[in-house]
Amino acid sequence: MNTITIIGCGWFGFPLATQLVKQGFKVKASKRDPDDLAQLQQAGIEAYQLDLAHIIADAKHSSLFDADAIVINIPPGLRRGDTDYLAYLTQLKNFIGERQYQKVIFISTTGVYPSLDQIVTEQDAAAFNDSSDILLQAEAIFSAMQNSCIVRFSGLVGPKRHPGRFFAGKTDVSGANVAVNLVHLDDCIAAVSLILSRKDTSAIYNLTANEHPTRGEFYVAATEHLGLIAPQFNQQEQPSKIIDGQLICHQLGFEYAFSSPFKMLDAC
Repeated sequence: MNTITIIGCGWFGFPLATQLVKQGFKVKASKRDPDDLAQLQQAGIEAYQLDLAHIIADAKHSSLFDADAIVINIPPGLRRGDTDYLAYLTQLKNFIGERQYQKVIFISTTGVYPSLDQIVTEQDAAAFNDSSDILLQAEAIFSAMQNSCIVRFSGLVGPKRHPGRFFAGKTDVSGANVAVNLVHLDDCIAAVSLILSRKDTSAIYNLTANEHPTRGEFYVAATEHLGLIAPQFNQQEQPSKIIDGQLICHQLGFEYAFSSPFKMLDAC
């Protein structure tokens, strides 16, 4: 494997791309805004402008998809009310066409798991609401490809995403009992890099830290870490879930650098 394409080179995709360049790979990557291409080029990345809302199937895009492996990292934007996510992914899949890759990695989310007060593994995904249904349809578009691997990220934290800002200063917050499922950016980069290097991978992996403190414990500590006003939780409990992110450890020998959300605070 010599060449890797990354579709969506943003908060996760760009540091992944730079890490792969350091490892000696030729990396191609896309951004929607043409003004962002210079940053990619300066990092040694072959940059392409690609906006799936206005994509034209012409020759200038085709070489982007000529690679040994592809990582697809397009945030669904469902909380913002985006409604064209599946259409964009279908457009992307059509543009990939009949190309065969040594590895296809589609970045998804643990939002596919219902909160049923239990530990959930990769097999427990369910279309329990409209958003989870869309997410599972998105996964299915690429899981049908040969050598595919779906990687489901838990809540992402890291540079410019300090969890202490999530609930800072809020009052009457419910769900203090809810388990926290977070993963640090560095662990996401390391895990995806490992999956790219291995042939013997499962179809799906969760990525989440081993420890799962409650919201009431963690977010008070996180806000205090930043010197912000801690949230005030009420007594109203909410359904919870603990996401099991150990399959990648058992199968591929992966080790989380940040096994606890508390350890992530100094690295955000």
